[in-house]
Amino acid sequence: MHPATREQLLKVSTATLCTALFKRGLRNQFIQDLRPLNPGLPNMVGPAFTLRYMPAREDLNPISVFLERNHPQRQAIEQCPAGAVLVIDSRKDARAASAGAILVTRLMQRGAAGVVTDGGLRDSPDIARLAFPAYHQRPSAPTNLTLHQAIDINRPIGCGDAPVFPGDVIVGDAEGVVVLPAHWADELAAEATEMTVFEDFVQEMVLQGRSILGLYPPTDEKSRADFAAWRQARGR
Repeated sequence: MHPATREQLLKVSTATLCTALFKRGLRNQFIQDLRPLNPGLPNMVGPAFTLRYMPAREDLNPISVFLERNHPQRQAIEQCPAGAVLVIDSRKDARAASAGAILVTRLMQRGAAGVVTDGGLRDSPDIARLAFPAYHQRPSAPTNLTLHQAIDINRPIGCGDAPVFPGDVIVGDAEGVVVLPAHWADELAAEATEMTVFEDFVQEMVLQGRSILGLYPPTDEKSRADFAAWRQARGR
């Protein structure tokens, strides 16, 4: 990812990015039903590194599989590159934990940008205290360890019904997580930055009592002129 793109994505909302994606015909890039464990953190931005779970077959997925050094869950934690976001397909099922505080802490220590699952995380209060972006559906019951079976690392997945390909750019804020196709990331970041400047202007005008008619969208010439003057005065 170009450093300028990352800087722009740190300052725009997932809602604005969803609008930019919608203009390109993409309607399913926002990962549904996720919550940030620590909504006060700055935006999460990084390329996707993926892990996929499938329904467990009990004879192949006893609790003893966690003793294996090559277990896909453990390997995903140790292989996720610095700066990347680990995105986990947990089948939208939070009954079993996608990971817990120790694994998430290891991700943080290895320099990952965050973790996202459409299932749940155990030890969620401990994870919430970390200065590390983490998103999940809800806390997981800690005893259902073998309900899911980790199966694939860094392959295309679905996460909360959003398609995620390795290397896609993941952006998370206090509202949720959106997936940007890698080849569009630069132009989406630039467009969302421009949209944010205009929406900041609109918000200021509305707070001053101005009607949204002709302002949002700016169909009146006066609105366009006022925006140009506002932008110049603020150096934006």
